[in-house]
Amino acid sequence: MPVLELKAESLGRVEGELDVSVKIDDGRVIDAWTEGTMFRGFEIILRGKDPQAGLIMTPRICGICGGSHLTKASYALDTAWRTELPPNANLVRAIAQASETVQSIPRWFYALFAIDLINKKYAKSKYYAEAAKRWTPFVGTHYEPGVTLSNKPVEIYAIFGGQWPHSSFMIPGGVMCGPTLSDVTRARSILEYFKKEWIEKWWLGCSIERYMQIKTWEELLAWCDENESQHNSDLAFFIRYARDVGLDSFGQGCGRYLTYGTYYHPDHFRFPSIEGRAKAVMSQSGIYDGKQFHEFDQARVREDHTHSFFKGGAQLHPFDGVTDPIDPEQGRKQGKYTWAKAPRYDIPGFGLAPMEVGTYARGVMCGKPNPEKHQDSDPLMWDIHRKIGPSVMTRVLSRVHEGPKLIERIRGWLDAIKLNDKFYIKPTEHREGQGFGGTEASRGALGDWIKIKNGKIENYQVITPTAWNIGPRDGQSVKGPMEQAIVGAPIHDPNDPIELGHVVRSFDSCLVCTVHAYDARTDRELARFKVGGVC
Repeated sequence: MPVLELKAESLGRVEGELDVSVKIDDGRVIDAWTEGTMFRGFEIILRGKDPQAGLIMTPRICGICGGSHLTKASYALDTAWRTELPPNANLVRAIAQASETVQSIPRWFYALFAIDLINKKYAKSKYYAEAAKRWTPFVGTHYEPGVTLSNKPVEIYAIFGGQWPHSSFMIPGGVMCGPTLSDVTRARSILEYFKKEWIEKWWLGCSIERYMQIKTWEELLAWCDENESQHNSDLAFFIRYARDVGLDSFGQGCGRYLTYGTYYHPDHFRFPSIEGRAKAVMSQSGIYDGKQFHEFDQARVREDHTHSFFKGGAQLHPFDGVTDPIDPEQGRKQGKYTWAKAPRYDIPGFGLAPMEVGTYARGVMCGKPNPEKHQDSDPLMWDIHRKIGPSVMTRVLSRVHEGPKLIERIRGWLDAIKLNDKFYIKPTEHREGQGFGGTEASRGALGDWIKIKNGKIENYQVITPTAWNIGPRDGQSVKGPMEQAIVGAPIHDPNDPIELGHVVRSFDSCLVCTVHAYDARTDRELARFKVGGVC
């Protein structure tokens, strides 16, 4: 059945818009289209600029994870200019980015995801009254501390970066800061306060150390009822409620996962290179094709724009990427339906395929065999993936599981800073070169590809985690990861398709979303559902 031509009526809350159109038949979604309705154009803005312009411009792509954008932009230039990074620089960059990632976890859960769990659909659940008591916006007993305390981790970022968001203190060759013992002590104090007052008090109901002992799905379920404090924690309550209302039964997705890896070991990435990054990252890079693991190779990344509002339909590597927009009205006549490109990865022995990125992908990658000694081998999410698989519930669990892990890492990195050593080594600004900077933002794989010619940017391409997840069909008509995750979702009330909201929110796309629901047999629009509430 043909796709209807739609006019977007999205509700702007943070930045950008995402329309999701679905066809429903017999209470289930049978087809889906994701439409990014905003043209970004940073790649065009950066063309011809000084190579360091990306350090200023790309953090403005996102208001919630600008630090991750700065991180990958810095490493892109580090690899292009062949810099030397003092160990302190890698440590401070990791501290800042991880602090930003930690702050987004409670903000996302309470302010964006959990508010949909008090929808009237769930009023018959035995846990509904408690969910409403905890998570109702503004007045929920757990909503307020979760949202307000989320500002603490980025105070750590500001100590080193001078401000948050939109800092530009990471530069090729290191960082523009000279922290004192007082700065490090203050950062430790802020981290400890956030750990005690939110993670341990509200989210876990126990120490981080106890939680990190959990290695399997069965151990996690046993932990939920180990004592009254843990039983009453938001994590344990979410697991009970999610299973009761069926969030573990839909939203599976494409079943293939990609991570760039992040947090470079200070001793293993002193001389940044594209070839050396896989062994240097502490959070592993890699590919899981549903059956086996592969090493991640940036040379196998492609962007397809067959169904995107750009000229042509090539499948190009980002170094050769083209951002040449066309009028959407003309594009729709060619079968195009979104401003988002369709990132794909050339899996060895298979070919180009859509890949899910994000915290669930990072959890799956913890099952990758033979990690380096300094790399993440936390087994819990890999065990959950093997035993119960991807779903809305498990995608949420993967996101919140990273909070305790990162708190422990940040503490270790703060302790490792050597205040009397260098934080910056001036690089040679080569007039020719190309570089790749990859990291893992809170939402997933985030990368910059830069080509420099005659001392100016010849080409600059950014692929965000949201682009990986919400990308459209490709030239072979294969749906993107979110489109695949939405297909099959049960719809209890076609006029209020809250289930679609859960799927979209579980990816935490960096775009505000409106869902258009259509009856597959009549093409009659059933509802326009604005995902989320306030921010």
